[in-house]
Amino acid sequence: MVDATVRPIVEAIVAKAPPGWTRAVLSSVAGAGGASVAGGYAVRGASRLSGHVPAPFTELMRLAEAVRELHGWRRTNLEIECLPTGEYELVAFADTVTSLRGRAGGFQVVLDPGYRLPQPGFTQEEGTAAPAGDPDLAVARFRAYLERRAAIIGRPEPLPPPASAAALEEAERRLGRPLPADLRALYELANPRGFHDDLCLFGNAVWLGLDSLVAVHEDVREPMPPFWELGWNWVVFDTDPPGAVRRCGGHPAWLPFATSEDGNFLAVDMSPAPNGRPGQVIRVGRDHDDGPAYLADSVTSLLGHYLDLLERGAYEPEDEEEDGIYLPQPDYRLGPEKIIGELPHDLPPGLQAVHINDAPSPVDLTPLTAAPQVRRLNLNRCATRDLTPVRALPVESLRVTLAGGDLTPLAGHHHLAALDLGTTTDHHAPVDLAPLRSLPHLRCLDLSRAEVADLTVLADLPDLRYLALTTRQWNVLLEKCGAPATLAAARLADDTATLHDALAWASRLGVDTGDSVRVTGG
Repeated sequence: MVDATVRPIVEAIVAKAPPGWTRAVLSSVAGAGGASVAGGYAVRGASRLSGHVPAPFTELMRLAEAVRELHGWRRTNLEIECLPTGEYELVAFADTVTSLRGRAGGFQVVLDPGYRLPQPGFTQEEGTAAPAGDPDLAVARFRAYLERRAAIIGRPEPLPPPASAAALEEAERRLGRPLPADLRALYELANPRGFHDDLCLFGNAVWLGLDSLVAVHEDVREPMPPFWELGWNWVVFDTDPPGAVRRCGGHPAWLPFATSEDGNFLAVDMSPAPNGRPGQVIRVGRDHDDGPAYLADSVTSLLGHYLDLLERGAYEPEDEEEDGIYLPQPDYRLGPEKIIGELPHDLPPGLQAVHINDAPSPVDLTPLTAAPQVRRLNLNRCATRDLTPVRALPVESLRVTLAGGDLTPLAGHHHLAALDLGTTTDHHAPVDLAPLRSLPHLRCLDLSRAEVADLTVLADLPDLRYLALTTRQWNVLLEKCGAPATLAAARLADDTATLHDALAWASRLGVDTGDSVRVTGG
């Protein structure tokens, strides 16, 4: 069954290969809510994979289902390597070991699936405003929306039968909370039969049937923090409007009802932050590294947005094979302030996040003292010599490259929870990690970009839950003192590593990888 399912994927990869290719790699995590795809083609003379492999989502979902029948894995991480000769190899394993191709690179392993990083959003008070959705208006807008779509594409889009009262009650029981009244009213009109109905009725997102909604919610209601980007669950910023959504990376009251089939979802938020309203629509998933994006105060309002776009002609046709239309989602504000070049001296005092991009190095961080609420600071493609200005700031997540200097200014920092450290090639000596022993809340650490003096210091960090190292660094650490016993997740930061390599590394960390799936053919 697995072998028969993987062959169409291999054929699609080979058919789309560029001239001169020597191998192709497709990496995917597939589950009930969709499949993510990354990878590329190796071409003679190039050191890295390039281009894009095809993304046959339906076939990947079938492959994941076939593997799930063998092992019961809810989500499957798989890697397919193809050669021009037609030979291929599939390696699949539970998503406790996950490829990060297309993101930070390398592989992630989950060592303690039950651990959750503390998230500020779970302690926020809940908003007390009434829901903004109106079930009667939502139904009227939905019907008008369908009529106008049909007029544009030249055909009606038949709807499946409605959900029964019993099905709605069972779904809400499994969700642990009721659906908002306006979304519930839509399911009383139609209930998509499953994930493959392809009813792209929410912009370009597929409407999930009740069974799929519940299945996806069970997958994502308590997500493991996305450790490949440090601080994702540590620093989530106010959306537009401010304070509408909780500061967390996932919440049991976020109910996904539509998917872009790429790991991103539209969800209704039934437990908003103080300035939000229950039933508001947010966008969550793999591409929302800084937390959920606020879209509308209700499904009713979201449908009004779509109607307005149709009236103004603000839509794009899909390709001829799809025979549909694409509607953009409402605009939303990204949280961090991105600064290109010099760090200005007039930063807004309420600023909570700063991304400094491509500034002349070394960057003087002194102007940050004018923004005493900064919780996240990223220096991207630039470096600094002095971390002293960070000492007095409530920074929870720090990504920094040192061009000289050391970690001494961070000693005793009360807030720092996630540190991604790099060093420049002309840094005079490996960085001493000893100051990290005095950080009371440090839980996430990425040293893969840094030359460090003594990795055994890591054994003295009692609350370290995530660690990212290169293959060389992991070898040194594991040979000298083993991995810290407190780790909940780890990353192998190696762009050239295969899933074979990652499973061998995960085994050294104590993961039983004996039931991995390996299929070859040609």
